[in-house]
Amino acid sequence: MQAEPVLLTGLIETCRATIAANSEHLCALDRAIGDGDHGTNMRRGCDAVSAEEASVATLPLADALEKIGLTLVMNIGGAAGPLYGTLLMEMGRELRALNQNQDFPAVLRQAIDAVARRGRSHAGDKTLLDVLYPVQDALAHRSSLTDIARQAEVAAERTSAMRAMRGRASYLGDRSIGHVDPGASSCALLTTAICRYLEEHRSA
Repeated sequence: MQAEPVLLTGLIETCRATIAANSEHLCALDRAIGDGDHGTNMRRGCDAVSAEEASVATLPLADALEKIGLTLVMNIGGAAGPLYGTLLMEMGRELRALNQNQDFPAVLRQAIDAVARRGRSHAGDKTLLDVLYPVQDALAHRSSLTDIARQAEVAAERTSAMRAMRGRASYLGDRSIGHVDPGASSCALLTTAICRYLEEHRSA
């Protein structure tokens, strides 16, 4: 499966710009329950992917996703790099092995499950999984791009009521309640940006 170069480079730029615009907000969320560098780390990772977008856009989609994932692992600090990287690399591997009984929601579900294993986390642990699983469910139910974006935003906000069970935030115990998880927030921001871009591209 070949990625459309213009579409892929547009998505990369959209994600880079979204994280750049929200970097300080993500750092502020992370300062409340973590190291305070999530926005900075995500921006560095997105900038690194953007620097390689010309070569990435020439690859088959599966290879492009794997390369982007590896770039994120190498450039995003903290837990976010391995988690986002695993998501994209596993999506690439699953797409390469795609058979007639699978569709993209199934591919995404397997990739998300790989992220859960990598982070030893589950839905409800106050992580980006709390956005990824609802997004996958919305995709599986053929929701519109607008509804998927809304689901992502709502899911991120719901992490405020959760007690962190993984990462540095877990050391705060009940004090982590009342704060939106920064990883869930960056995941929702990226999901919303991707959905809006695809909607605009589709109608263009």
